[in-house]
Amino acid sequence: MTRQRQILLDLIDKSGKHLDAESLFHLAREKDPKLNRVTVYRTLKLLKLEGLVDELDLLHYQGDQHYYETRMKREHAHVVCLCCGKIEEYFGEPLLDMRTQVQKTFGFELVVMRTEMGGYCPNCQMAREQELREAATAT
Repeated sequence: MTRQRQILLDLIDKSGKHLDAESLFHLAREKDPKLNRVTVYRTLKLLKLEGLVDELDLLHYQGDQHYYETRMKREHAHVVCLCCGKIEEYFGEPLLDMRTQVQKTFGFELVVMRTEMGGYCPNCQMAREQELREAATAT
C-alpha cells in the first residue's frame, strides 16, 4: 500500500460522503500536491479490483459519474434524492431478509448486494409542493 493509495483510501473511508474521482483528486492534492489525475484513476481501479472499495452509480443522479465507498461497511441500501442529490444509507433487517429470500429462491450464493432507491428528500418534497401551489395560483 503506497502512500498515495493510502491517502485515497482514507479519504474515501473517512469523508462521510460518496465522492467521485474528480472530488477525490482535489482532496488528495491537498494532502499530496504531487498526486495527479492518472494516479487517482489507476488507484481507484486497483482498490476496486482488490475489493477495498465499491464503485457506485447512485442512480446516475449526476449523469455518468461514479462514486466510491469502502467495502468494509455493512451491507446497506443507498437512498438518493433525485432533486438535490442527498444520499442516505439505510441499514435494516429487510435487506438481510431480501438476501436470504433471493438465495433461497434462485439458489445463488450472493457475495455482493447493492440496492439503490430514488425519490425526494423532505426538503425537496416541500419545495416541489410549493412550486405546484404557485403554478396552480398563477393560472
